[in-house]
Amino acid sequence: MAQLDQSENTGVPSEVDSYHSLFPLEPVPPPNRLQKTSNFSYITSCYKAVNSKDDLPYCLRRIHALVFSYDFHAGAETMFSRHFNDPAADSYFTKRKWGQHEPTPPRQHAGLLPESLIWAYIVQLSSALRTIHTAGLACRVMDPSKILITGKTRLRVNCVGVFDVLTFDNSQTNHVTLMPQYQQADLISLGKVVLALACNSLAGIQRENLQKAMELVSINYSSDLKNLILYLLTEQSRLRSVNDIMPMIGARFYTQLDASQMRNDVIEEDLAKEVQNGRLFRLLAKLGTINERPEFQKDHTWSETGDRYLLKLFRDHLFHQVTEAGTPWIDLSHIVSCLNKLDAGVPEKISLVSRDEKSVLVVTYSDLKRCFDNTFQELQQAAVGPL
Repeated sequence: MAQLDQSENTGVPSEVDSYHSLFPLEPVPPPNRLQKTSNFSYITSCYKAVNSKDDLPYCLRRIHALVFSYDFHAGAETMFSRHFNDPAADSYFTKRKWGQHEPTPPRQHAGLLPESLIWAYIVQLSSALRTIHTAGLACRVMDPSKILITGKTRLRVNCVGVFDVLTFDNSQTNHVTLMPQYQQADLISLGKVVLALACNSLAGIQRENLQKAMELVSINYSSDLKNLILYLLTEQSRLRSVNDIMPMIGARFYTQLDASQMRNDVIEEDLAKEVQNGRLFRLLAKLGTINERPEFQKDHTWSETGDRYLLKLFRDHLFHQVTEAGTPWIDLSHIVSCLNKLDAGVPEKISLVSRDEKSVLVVTYSDLKRCFDNTFQELQQAAVGPL
């Protein structure tokens, strides 16, 4: 729901094509300090915007002159910001000053990522590449700054398709012939991402640090992870496929599958709760359209008479009860329980007391449900008008 104050941010347009309510997802540099990105060699910026056609938020990636629209994932962060935002993590690979001792290599659980997390990332990224390559396309943006993380470990590849547009060549008659070359580059890029994760440092993937980085991997991680990185980074005479690394992933794939199924169970359980919350909200929304309505069809006493009066007393029973001392009595479980009984129309009896405490009406929840349904139906019919 974040929005900009247009009066204080005149550099951000109020609309772009069919998108409005732009909000920067990355810091916006001043106009005199715009820099080309290392990924695309163009000045870029990124915004959340709402599409006026479907009223849904999208991520707009602007390549100054062009705008790409992607799915928006609220709260997402890049792999770079989560895992490579600590300059101290590069200290193992930075050049030593004269007279300094070789730094001790970092260890797992003391600066390095757990191997299980790295394999979880490998499974998702290789699956993404498999989907893209199977379609006869290439990713071309396998980079920590373009990999999004939502939740704890869910990955999504961002900015796909940008390079295909920026490097399009009209003189090239058959663009498909270049895809195998781009797909091989994807595998190398995946290897660099995995190596950087294993070293917990982007400095580890620099050419002069590769040997040192692989030694660190050998010390702290399994031979399978080391072999996978070597396979991805080593160019071969034959064309490689992302399917080739499946044997190296091995049974770890089932670990990720089990974790995914368990997460699905948790999400479904939470979703079931939200379904119940939504049902109760609809009840309250309908009740709110009935209670205290100033007039209905020129009848100013409509909400205070007949079935509506019962519903007014029920509203007081829900929200306005007090203790013997006269202080508010607030019990959310009481509210939820009463609303559920109303929705189900149970035969249980309930005592409704008028505000002046001079009259007590004893009704069943089934009676209240009938009053509730009939009254709301009466409002709906009046809203639609005569057919």
